[in-house]
Amino acid sequence: MSSVPPARPCVLIPVYNHAAAITATCDGARHLGVPLLLVDDGSDMICADVLDTLAQAQDVHLVRLPKNRGKGAAIKAGLREAERQGFTHALQIDADSQHDARDFPVFLEGLTGDLQELRIAYPRFDRSVPRHRFYARYATHALVWLNTLSFTLRDTMCGVKLYPVAAVNRLVARHGCGERMQFDTELPVRWLWAGLPVANLPVRVRYPLDGVSHFNMWRDNALLAVMHGRLFCGMLRRLPRLLLKRQRTLNHVS
Repeated sequence: MSSVPPARPCVLIPVYNHAAAITATCDGARHLGVPLLLVDDGSDMICADVLDTLAQAQDVHLVRLPKNRGKGAAIKAGLREAERQGFTHALQIDADSQHDARDFPVFLEGLTGDLQELRIAYPRFDRSVPRHRFYARYATHALVWLNTLSFTLRDTMCGVKLYPVAAVNRLVARHGCGERMQFDTELPVRWLWAGLPVANLPVRVRYPLDGVSHFNMWRDNALLAVMHGRLFCGMLRRLPRLLLKRQRTLNHVS
């Protein structure tokens, strides 16, 4: 009788100049009772000093990138370090405290060391959400649903995801999945294409304590457009298999 390997999760937080919010974010995440892995994505001296102070705690590990490379690069660096340290899963959260930490525990429920399920948050916004952001994200949702021929991925843009570390690192080694904001969407699409399981879990969202957004309208929209074009081409190559999978799903439901 084989034993089920235990899970060893951590919380992964990419940080770029969120000096005012990161301490509160860490305090909220600590209620999970697992180590924190902070990735400093080339922050300025003020934020770097805050991270150095946080890293003095026994439950905090700090990875420092020499210059800002983008959210995707920071997450990938954190996932490599998580695997090096023997963590089986990494719950990635944003540094700005916009996600309600009371909703995090469900992401770690039922974990075993061999569980290969990508758990993705979908947001439940309060009244603080800017309406243009609320509606604009549906353009990405529509493209994701087109490129997967599925509604399985409810919201790829939310910054709370539980990654099975080794499996995600293998996928990233093969496909890259982008260095900046495009990582959030490309990784789940490629995960679903690979036939791997996904769970969607709700997280309450309020707009952040420090009001810092690192989205560069021209650069990041251009990168996202290229990514969606690349994924669309990938969908066309996979079209027969995706249509067959969709038909099997419909037959199962009926």
